[in-house]
Amino acid sequence: MSADQVAAVLARLPELVNRQEPLVRRGRFFSGEFLVEADGVPVHVKVHEGRIAAVEKGPFRMRAWRFAIRAEADAWLRFWEPVPAPGYHDVIAMGRLGVARLEGDLQPLMANLRYIKEVLASPRGTVGAR
Repeated sequence: MSADQVAAVLARLPELVNRQEPLVRRGRFFSGEFLVEADGVPVHVKVHEGRIAAVEKGPFRMRAWRFAIRAEADAWLRFWEPVPAPGYHDVIAMGRLGVARLEGDLQPLMANLRYIKEVLASPRGTVGAR
């Protein structure tokens, strides 16, 4: 999987997340911007009250974000498998495994951890099925 394919998967987050009312409700207190990166290609995700407002692929100049989750494209592919291997089932586990890095202000990530984890996992099982 390439970084462009990861960006294409992430571009589907609005349709995957915004139609799941329980997930949107879970994230209703989170509004902010974060970065997901694959092989150095940034994807900026903007959330407003639990709804994905925008997903944009970089590169960017001076784009603000609160926290970033960076991994290689192959790690994201393994994360999105229908049943991920141990260590790839969760973004925190990927960090502990050493295949992902969490950067920036981690307070909003940790305060909304379940919501962010479920947002990033929403493409799980759909990658490669198209």
